[in-house]
Amino acid sequence: MTPLIIEIAAERKSQEVTDWADRIGWVIGLLLFVAMLYWLMRQGWKWRAQLQSGLPELPEPPAEPGEPLLTLAGRYHGSTTAGQWLDRIVAHGLGTRSRAELTLTPAGLAVVRPGARDFFVPAAALRGARLDKGIAGKVLAEGGLLVITWEHGGTLLDSGLRSDHAAEHAAWVREINELSGGPIDVAAIQHDKEGA
Repeated sequence: MTPLIIEIAAERKSQEVTDWADRIGWVIGLLLFVAMLYWLMRQGWKWRAQLQSGLPELPEPPAEPGEPLLTLAGRYHGSTTAGQWLDRIVAHGLGTRSRAELTLTPAGLAVVRPGARDFFVPAAALRGARLDKGIAGKVLAEGGLLVITWEHGGTLLDSGLRSDHAAEHAAWVREINELSGGPIDVAAIQHDKEGA
């Protein structure tokens, strides 16, 4: 019986590829399709940045920001229009996800992002903080994301961050709300965008 199995196994061979031109054509077509999809996504990102070009440049951090109240290391997941967790802000690099180191001082919030543009939120522009479950491109368990609301150029923005140690989030919410004068109700914000 064993020689019969060996004989059957020895006879099985895969079908030889006879039409290399057809296969190469399909592979090239697939690669062109994928490249076109990436190009379209890039064009959409550039179009969104152009729509948001009215957003002024981000402020520079002060030379003497003061004694740090809190520091945090984690991930920056992006910024959106306040209350609109899917309306990503891409102008001035605010849509780029990256590692981040945050420092809260009496002067404001410094966000240092290796490989992406750093930014500073003055204390007067802070509007509050809360724990939430998601922001454009990132959804976590309820309360897994630190969302800081701030105003820039007359536009309220939500920036989503996640600490390497999620237990730090509650202290950040308390401290930012104290510094900013309390949380705001983002659900009550009137939007002038379609679908908002």
